[in-house]
Amino acid sequence: MSQMLTGAIAMGSFVVGLFFFRFWRSTRDSFFLCFALSFWLEAVNRVALGLLFAASELEPLFYLLRVVAYGLIVLAILQKNRKRPPAS
Repeated sequence: MSQMLTGAIAMGSFVVGLFFFRFWRSTRDSFFLCFALSFWLEAVNRVALGLLFAASELEPLFYLLRVVAYGLIVLAILQKNRKRPPAS
């Protein structure tokens, strides 16, 4: 059951990544690209966890992938909210 749920989470993350990628293609806003990459990294992380039977979420490689994915989200939010010079 655990592997089925891990697969469902991976598939959901991949589909959400496609959703954000579609918005990036139409707007070219890096916010959507960072979110798409973040969700795709999470999908890769879940697939790797599902395929490696003895793997634990606390192992450094899986933890590092998750930190990078969440870091991309934080980076996207910070870039979107930074102050821009007024247009003349």
